[in-house]
Amino acid sequence: MKLFIGNKAYSSWSLRGWLAVKHSGLSFEEVTVPLYDENWSRRREGDEFAPSGGKVPILWDGDDIVVWDSLAIIEHLNDLTQNNRAFWPSDTGARAMARSMAAEMHSSFAALRREHSMNIRRIYPAAPISADVTAELERLYQIWLQARARYGQNGDFLFGDWSAADMMFAPVVTRLITYSLPMPRFVQAYAMAVIQHPHMQEWIGGAQAEDWVIERYEDGATDRSV
Repeated sequence: MKLFIGNKAYSSWSLRGWLAVKHSGLSFEEVTVPLYDENWSRRREGDEFAPSGGKVPILWDGDDIVVWDSLAIIEHLNDLTQNNRAFWPSDTGARAMARSMAAEMHSSFAALRREHSMNIRRIYPAAPISADVTAELERLYQIWLQARARYGQNGDFLFGDWSAADMMFAPVVTRLITYSLPMPRFVQAYAMAVIQHPHMQEWIGGAQAEDWVIERYEDGATDRSV
């Protein structure tokens, strides 16, 4: 397998796809493509990027199978490893809720993405947030609380054990910390559990080691949906 990702400091969707491949336990080659450098446009036109329209992450499973979009990567890897590696909760109700939450993360929370980009290397002091972001945080915390209350009592994550739902929300957790956004106590505990997961620690270490700086993601005020 070969997984193409963007800069670890900034690329939230790459993080989701990478966490999925790491969780699968399958061997893979990791290829980091610096976002928006002088070769970005040319590189995106290559054959390996064509199926995804030039976006990352993109996973090649051999020469014939290509999967793009983080949620699709999760489902592909779930199919490959379902007999020995759980991506979704085993309980039918919990699995339905986890998939619903992952899909909502995939399609929603636009203001949070737009106004608070992922930047794992920075922590900003708390600042006023917009009404749109406030509403989205309320929704986010509501569904996290429901998952924890109904299915998460036996572990530190949304459904107890680390799952695809946590992988989908992991970049949001980094945003909460980066921008010192308001977090209830149960969210603080969950956020620390996510950040301390070994795969997250490996990703964060990789982000800290990167040399690339993208100014548009350092000012706290541009599109944050990479």
